[in-house]
Amino acid sequence: MNVLGRTEPADAGPVATLGTYRAADGSEGAAVGVDLDRPHSALVVGKRGYGKSHTLGVLAEDAARAAGVAPVVVDPMGEFGGLADGAVPARIVDAPTVPAAAVPADAWPALFDRSATDPVGALLWEAAREAETLDGMVAHVDDADVGTGVGRAARNHLRLADSWGVFDPDGLDAETLLSGAATVLDCSTHPDPAASALVRGVALALYDACVERRPDRLPWLLLDEAHAFFDGVAAPALETVLTRGRTPGVSLVAATQRPGALPGVAVSQSDLLIAHRLTAVADVEALAGATPTYLTGRLRDRLPADPGGAVVVDDATESVHGVQVRRRETPHGGADPRASARRHDAGAQGR
Repeated sequence: MNVLGRTEPADAGPVATLGTYRAADGSEGAAVGVDLDRPHSALVVGKRGYGKSHTLGVLAEDAARAAGVAPVVVDPMGEFGGLADGAVPARIVDAPTVPAAAVPADAWPALFDRSATDPVGALLWEAAREAETLDGMVAHVDDADVGTGVGRAARNHLRLADSWGVFDPDGLDAETLLSGAATVLDCSTHPDPAASALVRGVALALYDACVERRPDRLPWLLLDEAHAFFDGVAAPALETVLTRGRTPGVSLVAATQRPGALPGVAVSQSDLLIAHRLTAVADVEALAGATPTYLTGRLRDRLPADPGGAVVVDDATESVHGVQVRRRETPHGGADPRASARRHDAGAQGR
């Protein structure tokens, strides 16, 4: 097996079996894997229905079984619950939470689209700096010597944050996330600001844990619909992992159907690109602008047309490959519902 992202022999460490090489005529060749031994920043892209989330699940399956690896899957659409069906060691965390203190004080104004320099934003920042829980933040606001309108607005924001159900003093920490089984964080019930706050807290917790000590397992953060998180309060933490995470040992796999909506650093810092079919000009151009010099020809001409096919750009070996991604071993929840299937099910129940 050839291993993408690795210059050492295939047996030098844990590997995720990605699929098989794909020839120009569509025929399948030798098996191909992805290195799990060293930290990586990877980008998985593709329009809806062509395998982007499926590929993320394939990587999660083998990462869950790899010694020394702790995968954490952020599942904004509730598509990865099948990872816990017994085929791989995985657990689902429904409506996950983090301590309020996991989100840095300077991020609290942005959670509510407030500037850190306006009176309400400044009060939220101050409250988050002085207290570690939402209750403590509310108490600080109540005691603050500010105008009635400023205090009322800050309290309303904190009540909204409490209603999200994402902040809990006993929420997830790095020790829990690095404890063995793959962890799927089902954020499908969280509103966008809450999910973004969760991702910021989780990403920082994993990064800080690797900086401060040598954990038994290296974290792989697998992030679906990544464009939504790079556009929210999670962005600074994700960019920290992208630009500085490899030295302490944190990997990030960002999957999106809209690479054109990602910041340039998300594309330029990726040492492994797995690209399924794309048709939007902005998305193709976003990738083409950051493709390396060893990619001959236009990326647009290399993109596959069939579901499951991908072109992989590997910086470690400075090579480009056509790949057919393997089937999932666990159920995939990302398929679109079909009216014909509902009609068939209803007919079966009536017999």
